[in-house]
Amino acid sequence: MNHLQTALDIITQVGGAENIEHIEHCSTRLRLSLYDNGKVNEAALAKIDGVLGVRVNVQCQVIIGHEVVQVFEAVRSLAGEPQANAPQVTTRPSRGAQVVDFVISVFQPLVPAIAGGGVLKSLLLLLDVLGWLSRDSSTYKVLDNIGSAPLYFLPVLVAITTATKLKVNVLVAVSAVAVMVLPAMTKQLADGAQFMSFDLRNVAYASQVFPAILCVLFYAQTEKLFNRYSPGALRIFLSPMLSLLVTVPVTLLILGPLGYELGAGLATVILWLYGKLGFVATGLLAAALPFMVAAGMHKPMLPYAVASMSQFGRELLYLPASLAHNIAESGACLAIALKSKDKVLKSTAFSAGISALFGITEPALYGVTLLNKKALYSVILGSVVGGAFIGWMAIEAFALVGPGLASISMFVSPDNPLNIVWAFAGAGLSFVIAFISALLLWRDKAVEKEDELTFTRPVEGQIVPLETVNDDVFSRKIMGDGIAIIPSQGVLRAPADGTVVNIFESGHALSLLTDSGVELIFHIGIDTIKLQGEGFDPRVKEGQQVKTGDTLIEFSLDTITAAGLDPVVMMVVTNGERFSLTPGSTDKKTSHPHIIMTLKESV
Repeated sequence: MNHLQTALDIITQVGGAENIEHIEHCSTRLRLSLYDNGKVNEAALAKIDGVLGVRVNVQCQVIIGHEVVQVFEAVRSLAGEPQANAPQVTTRPSRGAQVVDFVISVFQPLVPAIAGGGVLKSLLLLLDVLGWLSRDSSTYKVLDNIGSAPLYFLPVLVAITTATKLKVNVLVAVSAVAVMVLPAMTKQLADGAQFMSFDLRNVAYASQVFPAILCVLFYAQTEKLFNRYSPGALRIFLSPMLSLLVTVPVTLLILGPLGYELGAGLATVILWLYGKLGFVATGLLAAALPFMVAAGMHKPMLPYAVASMSQFGRELLYLPASLAHNIAESGACLAIALKSKDKVLKSTAFSAGISALFGITEPALYGVTLLNKKALYSVILGSVVGGAFIGWMAIEAFALVGPGLASISMFVSPDNPLNIVWAFAGAGLSFVIAFISALLLWRDKAVEKEDELTFTRPVEGQIVPLETVNDDVFSRKIMGDGIAIIPSQGVLRAPADGTVVNIFESGHALSLLTDSGVELIFHIGIDTIKLQGEGFDPRVKEGQQVKTGDTLIEFSLDTITAAGLDPVVMMVVTNGERFSLTPGSTDKKTSHPHIIMTLKESV
């Protein structure tokens, strides 16, 4: 994958860098909070090389897979800092959508730190159970402190993500929240502290998230107020000082205790529901996860999972259900890889099955199961049976990370040695049920003959092989295969229906994405960039839909030749790995003299 090109194409199809408010990523998805979701070209976005799928609801989610980090870095470098002022929006998200977007943006970036620390602690528990490292040893205690740090300082981490989302001063926001976890402040609260004769409630703020969120939300308002009215010469210290003086006491008096109760209440409600429904809740949630993950709506479960982990040190619904679903995805995919005779599907299903086995299910969902009903039925059956068993055995998770074979130690319990055993049993049950079901249900689809994609003449003139062009980039087909035309007229036309992706500033080159998913680049002349746009007149704009035969660029042959330059026009397919190319006949007596190139999608 060309990460920079993929990133550039993504930015173009989501409405440009000016439409991006916030950029983040999870294990497989690029998550974009946009000012206007209505500007997203979903069809073109889904056809970009390296994109597995697209979901636009609360956020614009671009499913990339294992290379999401590289694409994220490329998008962030190309897009620059998000725009401070929102452009004019034609479609505004609902209030509920904005809340969900805020929740995902705050909690999603926390997962790597919490997961890393949680898995380390679970591995230490496993070493202690096996007798390889005693929990009383100094080494164990040092390593345990490393694993405990992300959860203990969760309020500080939340302050960073919340301040980043709200676009306020991150360091001042962290300073306000850090007061709640200061050892001296903790001791004062325990001893019965007061502020201006008001009693401060003794709350253990370490590992809490909602007090920090409320604190930063309130700080954002004070920063805006004091920035507006502070004199310019004094603002650098006066505004932060006044914001801290107002925000911290209000948080300790009101917002902190309120946030603590909110987190405790959320976890208690989920546990109450689990207590009423029991194993049925785990089975039903596991069955629903394929659809929740596909829509990206499993992320709103994060606040509950984080609250439960910080409140009780364990979680017994979402993560155990995810274990059943993830392993069921793996079982179904590996069965299809074993049975299918389609080489492409076999390869896709095998790699997706291995990925799901380690907790990453998007490749399986978008590459296999959501595209085939029988595969999806197998996943649901394995998820329900395995999830119900896991719920029946009351399996608990002790680390917030995607459940899979590599992270199975997250189910090591300090109190119940059988917890990890039943987790293995539940995962195995999910795998076997989904595997056998897919093996019995799967039938390869009848292979239909692919329609050929034909392209009309973009420029009138003599067609010549691309290898004869006096430019190594084109003649050696570094950019891709295609054709060349020695033009007799100065008009470049669209050879197929599609969307204009990019027009060079000098007007001598243009890229087009056809409706059938073919990426074309047109280059008029050799070294014509030296003309700096003279003699070139683009007749379309970026993002414009065009039909076959529509004029793209008008150019002056006289200007090009007078400058001593070669006017040959190149048409190159840049995603040719997906297609087999056949140049059209140059014989004008054939039945289709206008068809100059034919592509057939590779099977």
